[in-house]
Amino acid sequence: MAEEFSVVVLASDLGIDARPFLTRSDEVDEQENWHDCPQYLGDDEDFSDLDLLQFFTLQGLDKSGNRIFRIVGKYFPARVVSAERLKKYIFQKISNQCPEGPFCLVYMHSTVQKDDNSPGITILRWIYEDLPSDIKDRLQVVYFIHPGLRSRLVIATLGRLLLSGGLYWKIKYVSRLQYLWDEIKKGQVEVPEFVNNHDNVLEHRPLTDYGIEPDPFQLSEVQSSSLSLNRYENRWVS
Repeated sequence: MAEEFSVVVLASDLGIDARPFLTRSDEVDEQENWHDCPQYLGDDEDFSDLDLLQFFTLQGLDKSGNRIFRIVGKYFPARVVSAERLKKYIFQKISNQCPEGPFCLVYMHSTVQKDDNSPGITILRWIYEDLPSDIKDRLQVVYFIHPGLRSRLVIATLGRLLLSGGLYWKIKYVSRLQYLWDEIKKGQVEVPEFVNNHDNVLEHRPLTDYGIEPDPFQLSEVQSSSLSLNRYENRWVS
């Protein structure tokens, strides 16, 4: 018996990609799912130098039972680590240390310098989008510790465009460490000393959250008192 076949006629001026029509369905499925394969598991690249920096470490559990990966932004040397190597490192770290089950990220943004410690929102989006779908599904929440005014504005204005919906809605801002303990028990995540110090600064000078540095010499109070004295002088003169 002759093998069955079909003929598909496509107009050449419609700009239609004919490959899906000319490829067997099993081959199409294989091509569509190639990015879900753990392409970095076989990579034996040495990341011991990045491990020493301790900017991405596995910690305890949050109150929902999610494993915690702590990210300390100040520890990340953005100038010397390429985006490709950072992506491989994150993938291997998650795959080896938390191969299954839900997890969360605790990102400490305290005293981060844009040029020195931040890889950029576009690179972060690229890394997230390139992760296998099962890892993205297992990520439950991102606790963003000490977000500055600039970070809030960038994510609020460009986040929906540059970040996928799945990641954008998982970000949870935590302005003070005391609010983090509502989600995570103390002792489940290690907080560096400089993060605690920065938290104390924000507690006493809350306007720093909004990029407003208060007057440490209280000159505004001196000015207000001088104005009040001028009022009294004017009254006596009148």
